[in-house]
Amino acid sequence: MAISCLGFAYRPHFSLCLPLLYCVPLRVSKLRLRSVAAVEAFEEPECLTPIKDTGGINSVHGIGKIGGDCKSLNSEELGIRTSMIPKSTRKVLNGLKRKGFEAYLVGGCVRDFILKRTPKDFDIITSAELKQVIRAFSCCEIVGKRFPICHVHIDNTIVEVSSFSTCGRKFEKNLSDNFNRPAGCDEKDYIRWKNCLQRDFTINGLIFDPYSRIVYDYTGGIEDIKKAKVRTVIPASSSFQEDCARILRAIRIAARLGFRFSRETAHFVKHLSCSILRLDKARLLMEMNYMLAYGSAEASLRLLWKFGLLEILLPIQAAYFVHHGFQRRDKRSNMLLSLFSNMDKLLAPDRPCHSSLWVGILAFHMALSEQPMDPVVVAAFGLAVHNGGDILEAVKIAMKITTPHDVSFHELSEQQNLDSQALTDAVMDLTASVKLALCNMTDEQFVSQAMEGYPQAPYSDLVLIPLGLYLKVCRIFESVSEGGEKGFVAKQGSKIDYELLALGGLQEVRHVFARIVFDTVYPIRLN
Repeated sequence: MAISCLGFAYRPHFSLCLPLLYCVPLRVSKLRLRSVAAVEAFEEPECLTPIKDTGGINSVHGIGKIGGDCKSLNSEELGIRTSMIPKSTRKVLNGLKRKGFEAYLVGGCVRDFILKRTPKDFDIITSAELKQVIRAFSCCEIVGKRFPICHVHIDNTIVEVSSFSTCGRKFEKNLSDNFNRPAGCDEKDYIRWKNCLQRDFTINGLIFDPYSRIVYDYTGGIEDIKKAKVRTVIPASSSFQEDCARILRAIRIAARLGFRFSRETAHFVKHLSCSILRLDKARLLMEMNYMLAYGSAEASLRLLWKFGLLEILLPIQAAYFVHHGFQRRDKRSNMLLSLFSNMDKLLAPDRPCHSSLWVGILAFHMALSEQPMDPVVVAAFGLAVHNGGDILEAVKIAMKITTPHDVSFHELSEQQNLDSQALTDAVMDLTASVKLALCNMTDEQFVSQAMEGYPQAPYSDLVLIPLGLYLKVCRIFESVSEGGEKGFVAKQGSKIDYELLALGGLQEVRHVFARIVFDTVYPIRLN
């Protein structure tokens, strides 16, 4: 079988063809196009004179201090090289610098550089006004109403640029005696300091100047990175009430980095968890996708469960945990966590999947948890999803599997040695069950009943799956029941095309789904 990591090597004889690559048009509102030439690329920023310092992450003492709290650290001694900045981002930084503006990298990308991780994205902050940013680039737009930023379109990517002046307005409105200008700081330090006080977490409050090669730390972010701690910049109660989405971002960051929460942050993540229902469904889905689609899904599910958020966001899956006696701090695993663990092995912050993949896994697991199946039936189902619905081929291969399956999962029944016809019928039954589970996941009444047997749980009828996503996930499983008639075909080769996977390419999603199922039911460690 031409699926890697499946534990066997049968190769069926069916024709395979590569999916056609297609271009998705870029939708841009109020896009400003100018006749000026695009910004020239610089392999390295200009005016780079490293600042010598004996500090660094293991010896945090600054070459400049504000009120005793600010630390200005040599970026190279923190392991940050300007060559780590993508070319498109460097073009934007250089374009702003040539116009005479200050330009910095800020937030999670600086944190990830220090941790030797691949950043999910790169954010720039500048002394330029947003209108000045627009005039600096040939293809740029202002997006957002509450907190407007610029999207600079360059080299087929979007670079986000925010302005100190825009970000500072909210701070000035809430300025109090607690945020007085520190003694001895100049105007540039003061502007950077104000911006950092508006950040969500200290480890996201780092500012990197790639020209002077300095990392500015005004909130103790370096120390918290050393301690592997997620801590809010302002008191957690105020921070989460100011923006409840920070609760979900805290979960996402802790899951991805393997960090723990500070005591205060953990307390208010748990006790203000219900406040996330103030967010609209589109925002909640976006935050869930950030948690599940970028390589840290298992850790995210564990933290959502630990802090009482899973029963709000995914009540059906929370009910599964309760039903099987899974404790809040449980270190054990189960089939749901194993499915997402195996998905995580194939993904990364710069290699995400489309949301249809993790929604499909939730529906598949829900069907199995309600009606356990013979592992060979599950194998044949996974093969049929992969090969585009050739049931006969899938059944033929599945019946030859001798690899031991994981016997610890409640969702897998004892192997029954089914004949070809019985196995085919069982695969079709499982397909129908998965499609029904997906339908139930979009039914508010069904979702609201998931936790009704557990009186201490909060009430939630939250349905995160919009119609378009529901229909896209349906197509994954329609390949089993309608494959031959609808022209579904198998993906050629075992290598994952991550660009197509992120776009939701059907063959790519089906291929990865099948790999995850096989790696879970037939773990390599059992061989």
